[in-house]
Amino acid sequence: ADTPCGISPQNGAVPGERGKQDKSVKRGNWGNQIEFVLTSVGYAVGLGNVWRFPYLCYRNGGGAFMFPYFIMLVFCGIPLFFMELSFGQFASQGCLGVWRVSPMFKGVGYGMMVVSTYIGIYYNVVICIAFYYFFVSMTRVLPWTYCSNAWNTPDCVGVLDGNVSSRAALNLTHLLNTTQKRTSPSEEYWRRYVLDLSDDIGNLGEVRLPLLGCLGVSWVVVFLCLIKGVKSSGKVVYFTATFPYVVLTILFVRGITLEGAVTGIMFYLTPQWDKILNAKVWGDAASQIFYSLGCAWGGLITMASYNKFHNNCYRDSIIISITNCATSVYAGFVIFSILGFMANHLGVDVSKVADHGPGLAFVAYPEALTLLPISPLWSILFFFMLILLGLGTQFCLLETLVTAIVDEVGNEWIIRRKTFVTLGVAVSGFLLGVPLTTQAGIYWLLLMDNYAASFSLVIISCIMCVAIMYIYGHRNYFKDIEMMLGFPPPLFFQICWRFISPAIIFFILVFTVIQYRPISYNDYVYPTWAISIGFLMALSSVICIPIYAIYKVCRSEGDTLLERLKNATKASKDWGPALAEHRSGRYAPVLSPSTESNLEVQPLNPEKGRSEAAAASPVQGSNGSAHSQDSRL
Repeated sequence: ADTPCGISPQNGAVPGERGKQDKSVKRGNWGNQIEFVLTSVGYAVGLGNVWRFPYLCYRNGGGAFMFPYFIMLVFCGIPLFFMELSFGQFASQGCLGVWRVSPMFKGVGYGMMVVSTYIGIYYNVVICIAFYYFFVSMTRVLPWTYCSNAWNTPDCVGVLDGNVSSRAALNLTHLLNTTQKRTSPSEEYWRRYVLDLSDDIGNLGEVRLPLLGCLGVSWVVVFLCLIKGVKSSGKVVYFTATFPYVVLTILFVRGITLEGAVTGIMFYLTPQWDKILNAKVWGDAASQIFYSLGCAWGGLITMASYNKFHNNCYRDSIIISITNCATSVYAGFVIFSILGFMANHLGVDVSKVADHGPGLAFVAYPEALTLLPISPLWSILFFFMLILLGLGTQFCLLETLVTAIVDEVGNEWIIRRKTFVTLGVAVSGFLLGVPLTTQAGIYWLLLMDNYAASFSLVIISCIMCVAIMYIYGHRNYFKDIEMMLGFPPPLFFQICWRFISPAIIFFILVFTVIQYRPISYNDYVYPTWAISIGFLMALSSVICIPIYAIYKVCRSEGDTLLERLKNATKASKDWGPALAEHRSGRYAPVLSPSTESNLEVQPLNPEKGRSEAAAASPVQGSNGSAHSQDSRL
């Protein structure tokens, strides 16, 4: 079991040194290890697990898709996850500060910040729509149940309307539907009432005030949860990371007891083994693992930077990655059991009602819920779950930006005013999200989702792997991990980091380019200028890398270009563990006044006075770890 300090002897601490302080007073730490694991689970498990994975699974061969999915998890997902956690934990720095390891590549950190900014802006808009549906579900009859509202068209046919009371009538309307397109009340509610959708991405129309209000609510919630950084968000995740599982289980139990649920689940799970030979299936599996775990967003490095130095992040990375994938599979049962019930009720094939993305969350699933007794209750639960899943990811996106800014400035003044930095970032995020609440907002949201955070993430991750393994050097990095954990990374991870993971990432990149199709939304095809903006967003994060590299090489010392390159890629003097007591071996400080000022030196018991520490029981360990900090230095 771990000692009170969170260090187990086999984790690299000396068994007698139990009193050793392992906390960063200046930056702060997680209250305990559970907070970190729950935050990371909340970060990795997001809306994609519910609205993207089940659809990908059914489209790519059902149960057969699980095979490439878990292979990609083992060879790419977990190794990259472990790399980012160990990287952030070793240096105790955010996504910019860690690049002291090779200053020329700091542009990768800036790229991560740009990506997190884009995702943070549109992700909160999705949360705000979930808030809106959550609030309007608090009625006796859900507003998207019938076709008798002012916003409905003559094409609208509800699953509960009087004209389709019997199965015979249902089959008759089904025959009619083949000639005339049926639109459901939930689809018309979504398009004609909630979004009041305009006809073009350039035609912004007016701001939808109910959505703007909900956007304000979601930013206020995120800000309040992060008001004291990881100290406050660490407490909130006890609820936000665990309660979605309670809701999923309630919906699962309700779902599998419905007629037709088994058909839906079989549709989701039945393996089509012939699809395994299809490259697209493998590409989808690799992409889903990569995006789902949140690699290259900067969030994993940031969260791990608040860990204690000797925390076993190897164990954590395996727990979190497997939990994330298990949640995706579990969510598939919840989604497809209810879709199967609806297909059975309508007398159509499940593929006719299956959807993904916002279409699943705000159209298909809400419509299926109207068929259940006490439907508002299930609707409230479902949207509350979506809100919590989104918030868990949003906390980390905001914390990534705030930590990067605070660590970069790094003086006492800004550390004391971190709350104001958080407020500034939140207000900016709210203002930048306003255009996404207009009548053309959904077009912009999908544009950002498709371009801002797609292949740019893959390039960032690939460069990060190369920089750590080949520029900084794999041997150096393995020694750093051994110093931190007490054991070197297992051989499997060493091989993955050096060869397999970069190869898979490169494969994802090639696959993304080959599979590229211009974006469309239902029948609307995006104009060329909008797609150009999408590419510029994607480019804006990647372009940081070469621009900063050129800047750093120009500013480095050296007469020839080669010397400048060597100096620009060489680890800076202040790279290494943040606390003086952890800087042993090749990081041991040469005690001159300048280096001492760079390192954070602190008393053993910051909570107690030094006199109390001296008066404490002298028998603390055979190596005399009760001495004051000065004697150790």
